[in-house]
Amino acid sequence: MLTRLGFPRVGEHRRFVAAIVADTVGSGLFMPITLLYFLAMTDLSLVQIGSALSLSALLTMPGAFVIGSLVDRFGPRQMMLAGNLLQAVGMVAYLWADALVAVALWTALLNLGRQSFWGSFGNVVTAISAPGERELWFGFLQAVRNLGYSVGGVLAGVALQVGTDGAFQSVVVVNAVTFVVAFVLLLDVPDHRVARADDAPVEGWAVVLRDGPYLRLVLGQFGFVAGMMVLNFALPVYAAENIDLPGWVVGAIFTLNTALVGLGQGLVVRRMTGRVRARMMGLAQVVFVASYAMFVVAGWLPVWLAVVVMLVGAAVYTGGELAGGPVFSATAAEAAPDHLRGRYLGLFQLSWGIGGAVTPVAYTWLLARGETTLWWVLALVALASAAYLQTLPRVLPAAAARVTDRSPQEDRSEVE
Repeated sequence: MLTRLGFPRVGEHRRFVAAIVADTVGSGLFMPITLLYFLAMTDLSLVQIGSALSLSALLTMPGAFVIGSLVDRFGPRQMMLAGNLLQAVGMVAYLWADALVAVALWTALLNLGRQSFWGSFGNVVTAISAPGERELWFGFLQAVRNLGYSVGGVLAGVALQVGTDGAFQSVVVVNAVTFVVAFVLLLDVPDHRVARADDAPVEGWAVVLRDGPYLRLVLGQFGFVAGMMVLNFALPVYAAENIDLPGWVVGAIFTLNTALVGLGQGLVVRRMTGRVRARMMGLAQVVFVASYAMFVVAGWLPVWLAVVVMLVGAAVYTGGELAGGPVFSATAAEAAPDHLRGRYLGLFQLSWGIGGAVTPVAYTWLLARGETTLWWVLALVALASAAYLQTLPRVLPAAAARVTDRSPQEDRSEVE
């Protein structure tokens, strides 16, 4: 059953959806001010903070392999619960993190928790959705996540405007509490563990790592990951530091992004229905390039006009997220065999881990080289990625499939 915004009806999955909201409210509160928090609360420089975040991501990248195996063995719910607890502990520890090593180590713990939670997420979504509805469900939950980010983004803007140590510390405490709330909500969620026969052959990472077509999908997602990291690690610093826009603009950008995803994700998925998945992946990259051009132009304008152009650019940027997110996720989930989906999606999640390792230090370094350097580099990466993704349908049937391959009559009957 679909709602009029093109989303599936939640039904028995309310607690799972509510847990996603709780988790993302806190994350949406802290993500926009991650770099700014450490600039305010420590004596570290911007490059040192970026290096600490990148170091933590490098330390935890191998965790994707371990977590993928654990998801297949213990089920995704158990790993999501563990992920919430790890993130709560790591966030509280930020209150006392005032050195590069401390920031890196506690961020590593947070990264492991995030890997556990989101490395299990796709397994649950695949279990509760039917073939032909995967983009609808991934799109819906992306919208739900952005609803949480939107609420957090508003509060982040308030914290930036207040600008006191107490305001920044309150952000950390609220984020930790939301992880605990998500943990409680997930306690009653079904485990969705895949049952296997006792005599089934034992398969592991060797099978996954020999799957050449799937590895090409993982490689092809790096361009999209680079674009998605812009919102967290580039735009806040670029807007607040490089072109000296008011602090509230950072919160406004996040709020606009999340509101557009919340309202528009289902409609965009329906608009993409029947299109080849690989083409929609490439389109997302092209839309990102258009937004980068607008961010460059904003740096040349008076403050009031720069604010307008940045917000319009953020809306265009969101279009790339709306087009790419559900399609990449659905393709990765459907291309994986049921009994190894934890490992396959763990490998797919690794691209996000590598992105988290590279982009903080890379983006801060590029921003330090000038106002426009970062955007030209990202534009080249996105265009190369878009071209590469068009080769996937030749080797990966899931990438050649069409988005939400459902008949119009079926959709109309479900709305009625």
